[in-house]
Amino acid sequence: MPLTPETLSTLEAQSIELPSWAFGNSGTRFKVFATAGTPRDPFEKIADAAQVNRFTALAPTVALHIPWDKVDDYAALRRHAEDLGVTLGTINSNTFQDDDYKFGALTHHDDRIRRKAIDHHLECIDIMDATGSRDLKIWLAEGSNYPGQADLRARQDRLQESLQEIYARLTGEQRLVLEYKFFEPAFYHTDVPDWGTSYVQVAALGERAMVCLDTGHHAPGTNIEFIVMQLQRLGKLGSFDFNSRFYADDDLIVGAADPFQLFRILFEVNRGGGLQNPDVVFMLDQCHNVEEKIPGQIRSVLNVQEMTARALSVDGDALDAAQRANDVLGANAVLMDAFYTDVRPALAEWRESRGLAADPMAAYAASGYQEKIAADRVGGVQAGWGA
Repeated sequence: MPLTPETLSTLEAQSIELPSWAFGNSGTRFKVFATAGTPRDPFEKIADAAQVNRFTALAPTVALHIPWDKVDDYAALRRHAEDLGVTLGTINSNTFQDDDYKFGALTHHDDRIRRKAIDHHLECIDIMDATGSRDLKIWLAEGSNYPGQADLRARQDRLQESLQEIYARLTGEQRLVLEYKFFEPAFYHTDVPDWGTSYVQVAALGERAMVCLDTGHHAPGTNIEFIVMQLQRLGKLGSFDFNSRFYADDDLIVGAADPFQLFRILFEVNRGGGLQNPDVVFMLDQCHNVEEKIPGQIRSVLNVQEMTARALSVDGDALDAAQRANDVLGANAVLMDAFYTDVRPALAEWRESRGLAADPMAAYAASGYQEKIAADRVGGVQAGWGA
């Protein structure tokens, strides 16, 4: 099936941000696995991310995680990225790997600990100033394990006070994006467990505070596309963290477990104008535990591109007519026809017309880059969780 000029125009503008941490070593709660050629510092992470963009033209920005990606000179890191054809994107804070934050960070009842957590986010904004990044993304691993352990309401109040101070430090077009997760590592309650809590918190901050939706952060059976619709209606969908899950927050390659869900999400994003809206950031948030990291990221962005093309092929007029006629099966068939459409040959042909390889996965494998970094990156400490 040929892709329409309108679809190709949308695909050409599509941008998917890569996470620097996807190029480091990762694993499970039981083991972090080392692999040959793993980056040893943020400069090498960005070099690997640039390879994904080189072969796909889909990934022009790289998100950083602080303190994992701390460097002495962020201006130099920014120049390094730009020399490789990419730019630095979202700055992600980290208040889940410090002993002080065992019982909370931005929600903690101890003023000293809460001050430390706030100051960390202010440092992240300083880094945004140096890198040219627009978004500060906050995910909080805060909550409690047992009933009675914590004052739920007081923690929400303290969270709002902390976010107010952080938000007040933003300048220009900078934004605060608050992520949610319904459980883990806290099991009785999480301080930001769902989109509603995130929305309530950011709505009280102002127009430059948004919600981040991570596709792995929901209870089984949650209708994620419904949440997408609501956040777009409210003008508060700031970003996506794309990944895939079978059981919980598995952080697998996006579209691997349920490609139909990815299709439905992107269809709803498009219905709400999100594919054409630069204020909705699409980012991967994945860990490659057993597969090669750069090919894993290439496969991921191609999965998003493919499902975007399918979502754009939905016959909107036919769908609207079927819905208005209460033609239940007819409306469903319109969606299923688009989902089952094989757009891969058309995408391959389109890539070639733009000077890209028809098969980016094969082109990367043939490039020799993987073998080169495996030979060159000997010695030092490989990047991974916490580094």
